[in-house]
Amino acid sequence: MNDSTSTPDTANEGTPPGAAGTRKSSAKPARSRSREFALQALYQFIVGRNEASDIDVFTRDLSGFHKADSAHYDALLYGCIEQAQSLDALIAPKLDRQFAEISPIEHAIMWIGVYEMKHCLDVPWRVVLNECIELAKDFGGTDGHKYVNAVLGGLAPELRSAEVQADRQSGRIK
Repeated sequence: MNDSTSTPDTANEGTPPGAAGTRKSSAKPARSRSREFALQALYQFIVGRNEASDIDVFTRDLSGFHKADSAHYDALLYGCIEQAQSLDALIAPKLDRQFAEISPIEHAIMWIGVYEMKHCLDVPWRVVLNECIELAKDFGGTDGHKYVNAVLGGLAPELRSAEVQADRQSGRIK
């Protein structure tokens, strides 16, 4: 569905990343766009320690925001900021270094992934993982997507145990 106020079109979100290279901006679903804008906003929060409301006003003025799922963007921005400590507490055991050594981009992407796995149960865990990997490829460092994949992939069985187990039983994952 293209209506940003309706239920998500998870079929579009599940398109294999990289099937024809990075999706062109015009072909991205509204939820994917909302993740991109939330990532930019969360980066401002992590790096600049700006107020969420100021970041929100700035982000909504960016080109293309009107094509994003604004309700999902709101959930990600405000949810990640409000739950930053609990998200970090889940992420930290999966890290091989301190948060200070993690790129703010990858940190924000991991927040988005963990938040969605915990609170956006209408989005399949593999879609969350794939979308976060794509964000890391598009905005992160050279191998940042591998790190995001390892951390979020390691948390998926904990946060979405029934879904992951069903995928294992069906042979979709090992």
